[in-house]
Amino acid sequence: MRTLSTLDEITAAVGDELGSGEWLTIEQDRVQTFADATGDHQWIHVDIERANAGPFGGPIAHGYLTLSLIPFLGSTAFALETPGARLNYGLNKVRFPNPVKVGQRVRDTVTLLAADRVGAGVQVTMKHVIEIEGETKPACVAEMLVLLLDG
Repeated sequence: MRTLSTLDEITAAVGDELGSGEWLTIEQDRVQTFADATGDHQWIHVDIERANAGPFGGPIAHGYLTLSLIPFLGSTAFALETPGARLNYGLNKVRFPNPVKVGQRVRDTVTLLAADRVGAGVQVTMKHVIEIEGETKPACVAEMLVLLLDG
């Protein structure tokens, strides 16, 4: 796993693929817990019997569940260990090209796209591609912005 500890290391790594993380199996209980937390109980996610007869042959994870796993999945691919705080700043683009079926495994591959000096530190743009094991199309592609505050 690649670790970047200084702002200079981060700036030098722009354009680099930082790594691919570990596989995570998406289980039905995680999907149900996410549905309960967000109030999104659409049948395609939580009604197993109906979803089995649906277009994907079983329940699928929420797209936003997949997106919300980026901090965890990314942490298995690379580490930012700069001295200051790290703040989620937002997203530039998010797409969900392929649904994640319950029982499938996903992992994150991260590429550092930019590191720009801003008043409070460095704003980092990273591309996250959430791959589904055995599938050609990813589950999620997102450009995430993180603000690394000066320590």
